[in-house]
Amino acid sequence: MFPGPVFPERTFSLIDRRKFLAGMAVTAAATAGSRLAMGQSSTPFRVAVINDEISQDFGHVCEVASREFGMGWIELRSMWKKNIVNLDDKEVAEAKRILEKYQLKVTDIASPLFKVDWPGAPRSEYSESKNFAANFSLAQQDEVLDRALEMAKAFGTDRVRCFDFWRLKDPAPYRAAINDKLREAATKVEKNGIILLLENEQSCNTATGAEAAKLLQEVQSESFMLNWDPGNAADRGEVPYPDGYNLLPKDRIGHCHCKDVVRKGNKYEWAAMGTGIIDWEGQFKALKRDGYNHAVSLETHWNGGGSPEESSRQSWAGMKKLLQAAGAL
Repeated sequence: MFPGPVFPERTFSLIDRRKFLAGMAVTAAATAGSRLAMGQSSTPFRVAVINDEISQDFGHVCEVASREFGMGWIELRSMWKKNIVNLDDKEVAEAKRILEKYQLKVTDIASPLFKVDWPGAPRSEYSESKNFAANFSLAQQDEVLDRALEMAKAFGTDRVRCFDFWRLKDPAPYRAAINDKLREAATKVEKNGIILLLENEQSCNTATGAEAAKLLQEVQSESFMLNWDPGNAADRGEVPYPDGYNLLPKDRIGHCHCKDVVRKGNKYEWAAMGTGIIDWEGQFKALKRDGYNHAVSLETHWNGGGSPEESSRQSWAGMKKLLQAAGAL
């Protein structure tokens, strides 16, 4: 059988279509390669951003984090104007659908556990601090932990963040009891296969690397680790790297928050990553050298970009350069 007649118009159409499809394939491969190069395959860290530092619109946040920032991980704190531990079943299902759509994994549940006054102690000056859609009483803390564990299991992470109560002018009379409460919580999460991450927070009783090192020595548990936050340590007047970091047991660091600060007289203000006083390049190099392979999570806090999203965009640009300079991206 002889082939049918050749129609030039159709021939050119087929050729053009093949070129178009080939071009699309190249573009898709380049996009995927860009994402891998930016965020995941070339770094020892789980590069992430705390979702509500960008927006309360979780779908938009995930699109920005994945497609624009090139990240493969995200940290969950609040969304749709609700704290993560307050999400209902439908909202959890929707959040999981969005995460799957943008191929994002969850680093940890950034719960507000123990961000309350210690019972029987003088009221802290930080009691009314901003708490990211969280307003839980002391009596609700067991429920907060239970819900945080549920969220960790729902979102496929083994880490839950906590604090050690609003900062007291003299925590010494209460320190032993606070440590007992942290041990109790660590025992509970361990039974659930979860790690409790204590964040050094400038408004809580463990704020610096020096204070964190002492706490980790006193609370010995494989399920109790540090969420190292150099920005919070700097806000308390410590040089977080190298001074604070060098005091820490490196095998007890289970998470890292990334933000920068500038000094204004005797006070400190948040800054975009790379524009402040913290030696983040040195910190990233040290984490890499010391075998750290957990999250480095952007916690912008700075609002100089005009909006949370734009501020986070600028801060991520600075963070990316610092990671690259440290040979960690």
